[in-house]
Amino acid sequence: MNHRVLALALTAALASLVAQGAAAQGLRPSGASSSGKTGLSSSPSSLTARPAAVPSVTLPAPSASTAPRSADFIVAVVNSEPVTNYEVRSRLARAEAQIAKQGGAMPPRDALAREVLERIILEKVQLQQARESGIKVDDYAVSQAEQGVARQNDMTVDELYARLARDGMSKDRFREELRNQLLQQRLREREVEARVKVSDLDVDQFLREEQKGTDVAAMEINLGHVLVVVPENATPAQVAERQARAQRAADKVRAGEDFAAVAREFSDAPEGQRAGGLLGLRPADRYPELFVNSTLGLPVGSIVGPVRSPAGFHVLKVVERVTAGMPTTVMQNHARHILLRTGPQLSEAAAAARLADYRRRVLAGQADFAALAREHSQDGSAKEGGDLGWANPGRYVPEFEQALDALKPGDISEPLVSRFGVHLIQLLERREAKLTQREQRDMARNVVREKKLDEAYATWAQELRGRAYVEYREPPQ
Repeated sequence: MNHRVLALALTAALASLVAQGAAAQGLRPSGASSSGKTGLSSSPSSLTARPAAVPSVTLPAPSASTAPRSADFIVAVVNSEPVTNYEVRSRLARAEAQIAKQGGAMPPRDALAREVLERIILEKVQLQQARESGIKVDDYAVSQAEQGVARQNDMTVDELYARLARDGMSKDRFREELRNQLLQQRLREREVEARVKVSDLDVDQFLREEQKGTDVAAMEINLGHVLVVVPENATPAQVAERQARAQRAADKVRAGEDFAAVAREFSDAPEGQRAGGLLGLRPADRYPELFVNSTLGLPVGSIVGPVRSPAGFHVLKVVERVTAGMPTTVMQNHARHILLRTGPQLSEAAAAARLADYRRRVLAGQADFAALAREHSQDGSAKEGGDLGWANPGRYVPEFEQALDALKPGDISEPLVSRFGVHLIQLLERREAKLTQREQRDMARNVVREKKLDEAYATWAQELRGRAYVEYREPPQ
């Protein structure tokens, strides 16, 4: 399996550790957001957010196996920090379980193990860089992330830990992994943000692609899939036999036979037997590039293949395609907030305690929110009593926006940590509004920025990895 196909097969299993945890434990990730925005504007006087493409706060799954550890050994050293075989095997088991759960074709185990090892190496490099840069994560931020996971899964924190304990994950390990993910997130925000610029030409091109329906980032597709596996080191005769089998499947479908029946008869992929070959409606970027490119622009009902990948021969059917156009109406929020910036003189926990006291006083009728904002807020909105005006979806970072969306008019949030400090938010009003042409372009600009952030993050991560000293000892077993 080539690097691109393997990386895409691993996307759901490895790119977001919270997704691993959710799959293994029946939990939903905290702060899941299609845009992945992670911070307020760096401008002190503005709360305008960018739709960041960096990973959101994530959480690792517990080991998929509760079997006793076998003898362990070092498989690699990253700037003097070891990576053990046990680390790789534990992560590998989770990745395999996630790929199987999603019905994907399983990559060869040695290739998957190498990819897992590289992911672990990159994580260690980022954590080392974060610590060397002086980035820290207070216990309060970890607790907020912990509460977010519990809230997203409709349970209390105690119930969350009871669930995790049944899967063999301790509270200390869970919180350590949350802290590590927050460290990585803050490093990426600081290092990648300044690299991205979006021009008017970029926005114009995006809007043209959207009108043509060829923008993959705005597309969801459901494909029918028949996979005829070609074994590694197959002889030419075996390859020809496998190709002929895939061609028979394609001919049957094109002749009008039921795709599900053909998938059950011919497909070696798990979804062939379980779901009649359907992969399910999902964003196009969660499909292998081969699948997307082979079906792009074809009408629903089209049959493609056999097409060859390192895994074997594929027959594809375009079952459904949904292209998300730019919205014309949105739900707007009118909010105000108090921001306390943290640093050596004010920890996140101390700022949160101070804001919690403000909240108590306002709710008890002992203080006015706007007056407190004018006196104490360290945001440019302070002079307006913290008033942020009307905002479209996507203006704020996910932590801020998710808290805002959970409020009813008049409600005041609990203290909330973002990369700018700690906030107290009050929702004043909510309304449905029609977007102006300029607002639609602004939303398009945010989408383009998110895509560019993805690319910038990949480049930055590659540069960071390239500067690291990595010594490979033994292959994972």
